[in-house]
Amino acid sequence: MSEDTAADASAIEEHRPHLLAVGYRLLGSRADAEDAVQDAWVRWDRLGPEGRAAVRDVRAWLSTAVARLCLDRVRSAPARRESYVGPWLPEPLLTTGPDDVLDAVVAAADVRMATMLVLEHLTPDQRVALVLHDSVGLGFDEVGVVLGTTAPAARQLAHRGRRRVREAAGAGELPVPVGAPEQRRVLDAFLAALAAADVAALVAVLHPDAALRTDGGGVVKAARRVVRGHEKIARLLVALLEEAGPELLADVRPVTVNGEVGMIFPSSPPMVGVLTVADGRAVAVDVVMTPEKLRA
Repeated sequence: MSEDTAADASAIEEHRPHLLAVGYRLLGSRADAEDAVQDAWVRWDRLGPEGRAAVRDVRAWLSTAVARLCLDRVRSAPARRESYVGPWLPEPLLTTGPDDVLDAVVAAADVRMATMLVLEHLTPDQRVALVLHDSVGLGFDEVGVVLGTTAPAARQLAHRGRRRVREAAGAGELPVPVGAPEQRRVLDAFLAALAAADVAALVAVLHPDAALRTDGGGVVKAARRVVRGHEKIARLLVALLEEAGPELLADVRPVTVNGEVGMIFPSSPPMVGVLTVADGRAVAVDVVMTPEKLRA
C-alpha cells in the first residue's frame, strides 16, 4: 500500500463512525450504510492526490458523497415500505463498548428506535435535508446540491421535517431519553414479569398507551399490525411465551440496542428487542425478527 493510499484509508477510518451514522439515519440499515461508506471511499480514491488536496473539508465532502449514494434508496424507500409485510423496524445496532465503532455511531447521532421511526414518517427529501443540515452540519447550499434543488427549497424541506419531529415529540412519539439505570430497572422488571407469565406485572411495567411492534418481514411469524395498549400487549406476550415454551427466555441477555436498553434472544430464529422507557415504564417494545436484519 502506498503512502498516499494509506493516508486516504486513514482519512476514511477517522470519519467512519460519523459516516456510518449519516448512512444509518438515512436508510435505517447498517449494511446499506456500510456499503455507502465503502463506495464513498472509492469516489474519494478516484479524486487522486491533487483532487483530494483541493478538498477543504474532508468530513463534509465524504458526508455529501455518502448522502448522494443513499439518496436513490431513500427516495425508493416509501414504495418498498408499502409492500413490506407487517411493521417495519430499522436494523438494530448492538454495541459492545467504547472500542466498538457502532458505539461511536450511537454516540455521534440520535439513532434511537423512536427517532428512526419518526424519520420514517418524513418525505425522503425532508429526511435527507434534516439529517444533512441538523446532524451533519452542512449548509443549505450543499444540501440543495445533494437533493438537486435550491438552497431556499432545501431550507424549507428541513423546516418541515423539523416541525414533524417536534409534533411527534409533543404527541409522545419521541419521549425524552432516560438514564441507563432507569432503563435497566424497567428491563429487569419486564423480563421478570415475562418469565413468570404474570400479565398483571407486565401491565404494571408497560405504559397504558404502549405500542408493540414485531418486525418479521413476512419471513418469520410476527404480528402484522402494531399492537397498542398495555393490557393487549401483556396478554399477547404471555400467550406467545406459552406457545414458544420457557426455553425462549433461558438464554436471554441484556444488550445495548441503538443506545437504549434491549435484549437478545438467541433462539431459533433469533430476536432482538428494545424498550423505550419514559416516566418509569416502557412506552414501546420493538422486536426485530427478520433474519436479514440480524446477520450482523
